[in-house]
Amino acid sequence: MKVTFRIWRQNTPDEQGSFKDYEVDGLNADMSFLEALDHLNEILVLRNEKVVAFEYDCREGICGQCGVYINGRAHGPHENITTCQLHMRSFEDGGTIVIEPWRADAFPIIKDLIVDRSAFDRIIEQGGYISAKTGTAPEANAIPIGKEISDRAMDAAACIGCGACVATCKNASAALFTSAKINHLNSLPQGQPEAHKRVLEMTAQMEKEGFGHCTFTGACEVECPEGISIVNIAEMNARYLKAKLFS
Repeated sequence: MKVTFRIWRQNTPDEQGSFKDYEVDGLNADMSFLEALDHLNEILVLRNEKVVAFEYDCREGICGQCGVYINGRAHGPHENITTCQLHMRSFEDGGTIVIEPWRADAFPIIKDLIVDRSAFDRIIEQGGYISAKTGTAPEANAIPIGKEISDRAMDAAACIGCGACVATCKNASAALFTSAKINHLNSLPQGQPEAHKRVLEMTAQMEKEGFGHCTFTGACEVECPEGISIVNIAEMNARYLKAKLFS
């Protein structure tokens, strides 16, 4: 295969970035998308040019680090997969592939395709955990939980924090991410003691980070690689109102 990668290049957060085209030959249809970028970087090294900076870790669709916009869509042309699970057979030989980083004020660009998603970490720090004294926390499986509740909690817990929801939302809202983290714990007995505090403080941090407000367009659900439902956002809003009334 031979393709043209049109990639956003930006050396520093303060520098004005731009797209640059790279014609790459010798690709295989069975290569993963990230392997194709690795191949490009090998070529750039031999040319004594700066390699393209992009994030990855597990390359198994688990960690959420690899997210980029590909041809105008988060994680590429397919639903419910991450960038690292995408293969070159999804593209036409001789075609042009446009690659750019997540676009959101709360996700400032660090370099090329890498953005700073530490805003998500700060939201988690405000309540994405349960408090228990070391050595005294009961075994989770020892607490009977109905299947419907456990399934709902696990569906929310599937969020990998990749940021596709923010990048694809016209408002750059983090409501889907935040609601998934809140509902995961607030649905379970272990999360009940801090349920009101959790929803109030995590949503407050979300607003503080500069994410936009949710207007229920549903784009986040469509592009989420784990298929997290926007029902979680409605549930978070209900929990928020309840917390404001009883806190």
